[in-house]
Amino acid sequence: MNFRTPAVRLGMLPAGIALALSPSFASAQEAAAGTTDLDRISVTGSRIRAANVETQQPILTLSRESLEKQGFNSVADVLNNLTSAGAPAISRSESLASGENVGGYYIDIRNLGASRTLVLMNGKRLGASTSGLQDLSQIPMGAVERIEILKDGASAIYGSDAIAAVVNVITRKNVEGGEATAYFGQYGEGDGDTEQYSMTLGATGERGSLTLSAEYNKADPVMAKDRWFSRDGNRGPNSTPASWSALSQNGSWCNPTIYNCDSASAVWQTLNAGGNPLNAADYHPLTQAEYANANEQMSVLTGVERKSLYINGTYDFTDSISLNTDFLYNERSTLQQIAGYPYQSQNFGTPLSGDSVYNPLGQDVEFRRRLWEVPRTTENQLKTTRFAPTISGFFDFAGKTFDWDVGALWNRNENISTGHGDASLIATQQALGPSFINGNGVATCGTAADPITNGCVPWNPLLPYGVAGAGSLADPALQNFLFPTYTTRGENKTTSFTANLAGSIVTLPAGDLGFAVGVEHREEKGTYVPDAFAQSGMSTGLGQQTTRGEYDLDEVYLELNIPILSDLPFAKELSVNVASRYSDYSNFGDTTNSKFGITWRPLDELLVRGTYAEGFRAPTISDLYGGLSSSFESYTDPCGVGAPGSVAGNAACLAAGVPASYVQLGQGGVPCATLPCATNDQFISGANPDLTPETSKSTTAGLVWSPRWVQGLDISLDWYKYEISDMIIADSVDRILRDCYVLGDSSRCASVVRGPAGNITALTYGTANLGKMETQGYDLGVKYRLPEMAIGNFNIDWQTSYLSSYDEEGQNSAGDTITIGRVGEAGLFRIRSNATIGWTKGDFGVNYTARYYSGIAESCIAIGCTDPDRFQNGESAPIRKTGSNTFHDLQVSYTAPWDATIAVGANNVFDHRGALQYTAPNSSFAYYGGFDVGRFLYMKYTQRF
Repeated sequence: MNFRTPAVRLGMLPAGIALALSPSFASAQEAAAGTTDLDRISVTGSRIRAANVETQQPILTLSRESLEKQGFNSVADVLNNLTSAGAPAISRSESLASGENVGGYYIDIRNLGASRTLVLMNGKRLGASTSGLQDLSQIPMGAVERIEILKDGASAIYGSDAIAAVVNVITRKNVEGGEATAYFGQYGEGDGDTEQYSMTLGATGERGSLTLSAEYNKADPVMAKDRWFSRDGNRGPNSTPASWSALSQNGSWCNPTIYNCDSASAVWQTLNAGGNPLNAADYHPLTQAEYANANEQMSVLTGVERKSLYINGTYDFTDSISLNTDFLYNERSTLQQIAGYPYQSQNFGTPLSGDSVYNPLGQDVEFRRRLWEVPRTTENQLKTTRFAPTISGFFDFAGKTFDWDVGALWNRNENISTGHGDASLIATQQALGPSFINGNGVATCGTAADPITNGCVPWNPLLPYGVAGAGSLADPALQNFLFPTYTTRGENKTTSFTANLAGSIVTLPAGDLGFAVGVEHREEKGTYVPDAFAQSGMSTGLGQQTTRGEYDLDEVYLELNIPILSDLPFAKELSVNVASRYSDYSNFGDTTNSKFGITWRPLDELLVRGTYAEGFRAPTISDLYGGLSSSFESYTDPCGVGAPGSVAGNAACLAAGVPASYVQLGQGGVPCATLPCATNDQFISGANPDLTPETSKSTTAGLVWSPRWVQGLDISLDWYKYEISDMIIADSVDRILRDCYVLGDSSRCASVVRGPAGNITALTYGTANLGKMETQGYDLGVKYRLPEMAIGNFNIDWQTSYLSSYDEEGQNSAGDTITIGRVGEAGLFRIRSNATIGWTKGDFGVNYTARYYSGIAESCIAIGCTDPDRFQNGESAPIRKTGSNTFHDLQVSYTAPWDATIAVGANNVFDHRGALQYTAPNSSFAYYGGFDVGRFLYMKYTQRF
């Protein structure tokens, strides 16, 4: 590969776990049988059609039948429950997430990142956001025929992004008749109502077919106050207000002439019950018991609504030339809710004016208040239009058959995000400024000599929540003035043109030498335009700037399948597959990536396979051209007393104005209860136009065994290894602070701004080709269809993934390059295992699945470390370990005489609760975002006609 840059609790699967731990086992899936076309098979991961469906690569196929036996009703939910799937990217429980990707459904194979798994629909790219994420929610479940997952790198075949895996969703076509399905579900707590309706109609004629699939899905949000792990705050059940941010929904004020209101020693006054808000004597110091529990207003699962229409048409012009067209239209709407904004006047320079009619002191006072009356909501709408026509055919030449196709793809994603609940700083400045009582006895903004007449309503932020009256935030007129509606728009367009030719060149002694060659031209364009308020920074929302960019590329590939031996003792088959792809990008240069695979069948029932592949991921539009954005980051300040590896009082910290006794301050300006701690101020991050692509190397080796003496048994094993270099990652806050204050690199200190108390008030950082990682592990797959018995038919499907290592390159406190082992963290489970047992007899069926996750660990400082003396790379690295978790799913079905199927079931039927994770991995709460949040009950009715 090269680049040329132009100038410019106890588990319930003990047997499974024991086997998975055995080093002699690896896992794989029997290769998928693709669609049959002219007696030659198309399989994901190869362009060469062949009669043999087993390949050099580990491919997992999810058939439509297996999808119908699960209680999950979206493509992404099904995929995220695969044992090889990583932590869900932007899960529904990440209510604090923001940006264009919120509300989407993504898949991350091998925990290498969702942008490193390429998603295809019928072999063509799905279309991505400016940040490279491909939203699976746009594909209706009713239209899916099967899903093929190639768990290997495939850049030589498909180009950029196919580093970890390729997911190919194959849709239905040539349907005759119709099918309608209704699905209803609800959590055992009585919330999260879900309904889904789908219909598929099809007709076939002598020369063509038309298939139409429509679907509507709606899932209501689940609120954090209704779940055990989140109702009491982000420290889990029975948390105390001491762990909440130091703000109240009742409002409090600080006299800046007496206190430094940014310091932890400042006294904040809040109104007595029934007190007079204009009398300073009627206030008392705010206590922890009066802090607001933000989770009372948070959604723990985002609400989702989807509408999809898919149409497939085929037409045979001749016996050897055919047209296939795919059309997809999808609308997705998601609704997030988080708590009212934690307004702190000193952050915005907007004290309650001494000339306000609501000021109890007659001088400017700083105040804090949760804007409880107006929770922050974001409705994110995505409209997708996709058209993918392909003309294909075959011809015979010199006694050989050749397959060809030419195709195009137009994919457009239009995103509109509407936000409400963030206050306009222009409005707050006026509403908190001077005011007077006019001749009608009404409080009015401005002065008698210069009133403000733009709809301004004076605001009394010191009134407690629930208290009505003049200046109350419960006043609709005041809400309308303070809280505008923010609209952000984005658009992404993917256009591609392809041509492919495949066949056999010559016949060798062991068989035909197969080849495939093809070219592709692709263009990517993307824009993301935040609301003007977000761009100007004149609101309490996170600041953002416009992302706009485009690039195009030309590619050519060649693939050869070379048979070496066949039908010989211990060599029933021996063949190699080689492929190479040249890609020329308009923005960074060119790259060549190759792949080599081998297949050896020593016995009819045993297949041995292996691959080596190079891969790459081009920087996305957002990586290169993204505008600046702001966020509230969690970090550990090494200048703070009590921080791990603290250097409090050293020369660099003192020179930055940090007192030697400084303790890191968090939200509300109070000392952090735990580290890392969320900042009280917004930090700025941005893009880097000089980024180069990531590069990767992947290796797999495995076998598929179908012993002839056990009919119906298939066992597959695979070992895998990935190495990724030049990873595009955000330069982290912790990395910058360590370099500046621990290592003494003054060049890294320039973007760090500190306040008078020593706290960091601003920091700017960007993306860079900084990352390097390596991971390896094993997959085990066992499928067994037992012989037919009088009591019915049984089949077993057991899939296990074992993660041997997941190592990232980092730096220690001395600045030395070290390897950080991360196996065992949330998402990076040592073992994930799914065991499914199916039973059918006549018209009745039962499907049971156990989903096992091994124990996980998290970093810990003050939350009860189970291993406080742990060291890694010679440095203290205490952790908190939790036990394993198993979730159980059950479905019972009945096939009625009127050609209908009725199914009832439950996911997490025993209402298992996962362990708390205080670091909130892939979630905004103290709970892993990939775990079930309760027992989900459902009923599904399917009518065929």
